[in-house]
Amino acid sequence: MKRFVVVFGLVLAAAGLHAQVQKSEVGAVADSTPWEFGALVQGGKGLTDNRDDFKFLMVGGHAGKVLTQEMGHSMLRGNFEYAVEVFPFWQSYTPKFQRANCLPQTSASITCSNLFTTGGTYTGVSVTPIILRWNFTAGRRIMPWIQGAGGVLWTNHKYPAFGQGPLNLVNDGPGSNASVFNFTPQMGIGFHYFVKPKRSLDFAANAVHISSASLGDKNPGVNASLQFNVGYTWWK
Repeated sequence: MKRFVVVFGLVLAAAGLHAQVQKSEVGAVADSTPWEFGALVQGGKGLTDNRDDFKFLMVGGHAGKVLTQEMGHSMLRGNFEYAVEVFPFWQSYTPKFQRANCLPQTSASITCSNLFTTGGTYTGVSVTPIILRWNFTAGRRIMPWIQGAGGVLWTNHKYPAFGQGPLNLVNDGPGSNASVFNFTPQMGIGFHYFVKPKRSLDFAANAVHISSASLGDKNPGVNASLQFNVGYTWWK
């Protein structure tokens, strides 16, 4: 009987230690206000009819600071985090098409340049300096989150290409370009899966809008794109 009590006590102690270790994986970042640093890869495609053949790929890093202790109750319990993301490698793959720049010379004549190819692959840098994230900390190994964010994008050519379709003097004249600078308001959901305390695999889905806010002559933009990312985070 004594042996049974001892063994039972050891089993309970081991179970309690295991639960404590599991809890510490999320608890290690829920009970404090840590920093997080991660690397991530993101890709996706446009969703709207005239952008559903646009594709995206980017590689970069994430840095965030948890600003609050845990707040709330039950499944909504969590903390607030401010973060920044930088993608020094950013590419968008778009259809190529032929375009001409045309100008009216008189009321009865139009002069057009030779056709030239536009569209194709655009390379740039994306910086998202404002990410406001709520981490749900009720779990043990999985920490979901939701966020809203805003960023800026620079591309090596004015993005996206404009003027595809029938000749239109408004679209095909010299004042019909987009801009090398665009803004990227976005929102997303995701989760950290803790493989060990203060180390996590990260998965997310983001709805991203791309717009120049009329910095260029035209603002064709990308009204909606869905982009997924996967990453790895170190918590400090």
